[in-house]
Amino acid sequence: MTAPLVIFDLDGTLIDTAPDLIDSLNHTIAAADLAPVTFDDLTHLVGQGVRVMIRRAFELKKTPLDERTADRLFDRFIEHYEGHMPGKSRPYTGVIECLDRLSSAGMLLAVCTNKAGQLAFPLIEKLGLADRFVTMTYGDTFSVRKPDARHILGTIEQAGGDASRSVMIGDSVNDILAAHNARIPSVAVTFGYSDVAVETLGPNHVIGGYDELTTDLVEKLMSRSMPIAAAAK
Repeated sequence: MTAPLVIFDLDGTLIDTAPDLIDSLNHTIAAADLAPVTFDDLTHLVGQGVRVMIRRAFELKKTPLDERTADRLFDRFIEHYEGHMPGKSRPYTGVIECLDRLSSAGMLLAVCTNKAGQLAFPLIEKLGLADRFVTMTYGDTFSVRKPDARHILGTIEQAGGDASRSVMIGDSVNDILAAHNARIPSVAVTFGYSDVAVETLGPNHVIGGYDELTTDLVEKLMSRSMPIAAAAK
């Protein structure tokens, strides 16, 4: 039987990157004389890559943004973010222990993030996590990305897994909807960057900490024996 595969989103799920995203975004938009954003703003900005985050920041500040300026600010963000990596970003409490627990039980681990590879891989590597995953796919790995099912299905294929033995862990609508589209169960974390209560996104289960992501839970989810969390509330 194919080993179980547990797929993790990155920002807001495995790693708390908010402080560095905010720092780099504020550094970027300061060049256009925009007021700084806050963490509360960030939940509305992240999830679709740097260019979208910058555009949404301009929309938030009700300021127009032309393509030439957008390109210049994109380069400014990348330079700042890469130059300060890993900065203040850290794995969430319990992540290391959880990865150890799942691996010890014979489960495979993967990352599926919309973050560009040039930003995601160095961050994972600098935090000493890269060797824990059989594969890592990014926003530019395929021609599609979450919530498109093919991002998750491509990750499963690269990991040598089976969709019927896979689970997606994430913090946003992109993660939960992608899992739904790929017809695999999902677990939503409450401590990420969703701008709505994750229970309303229709995950199969919700956890408030990594001590709750047990091997028994993963196996139950794969057996499809657990109800959708939103419906169970």
